Amino acid sequence: MRLPLLSPSELSPEQRPLYDDMRKGIEANFKGFIAIDEAGQLIGPWNPWLRFPKFGRPVWELVKSLSMAPTLPKPVREIAILVTGAHFHSAYEIYAHVLIAELRGITDDKIATIIAGQRPSDLTREEAAAYDLASALVSGGTLPALIYQQAVALFGEEGTAEFIHLVGLYCMVSVTLNGFDVPVPEAESV
Repeated sequence: MRLPLLSPSELSPEQRPLYDDMRKGIEANFKGFIAIDEAGQLIGPWNPWLRFPKFGRPVWELVKSLSMAPTLPKPVREIAILVTGAHFHSAYEIYAHVLIAELRGITDDKIATIIAGQRPSDLTREEAAAYDLASALVSGGTLPALIYQQAVALFGEEGTAEFIHLVGLYCMVSVTLNGFDVPVPEAESV
């Protein structure tokens, strides 16, 4: 970890309101994985965002807009996030979203195949569209028209826009985690 965790008692006047808002949002919406340690310190991508509030505040606003009232089905969102995390080999993102995907009813076989960078053969129609859309987006270049049209047919224009922004957000999350070498919680105590 390249950035020490910030103790709540060390926060600057600029960091304190961001910490309070992120902690409240994490406790309400990001369950199933460790994001706050026993000392109240934010871990995962939240620590770098908190350390640099000039960048972290707008990213957190995007996280909230895409996470607090999503319209996409939860398994579709998790497949998008897993494809993105696997593409970037982002350990903390994979750790957190494997746990969430399990809570969303995605089978361990599907999760393992996605994490291995492959397309599971037993995806539902919506899951397959999510996998194809996320894979195309993280691969770079213009999104193929057929994949876009399939997404719009299944998720609607606004749902497809939400999906595209979600993948973009998790690309940023992955780069943040990798850039600051953020470990999974179990690795911190080893």
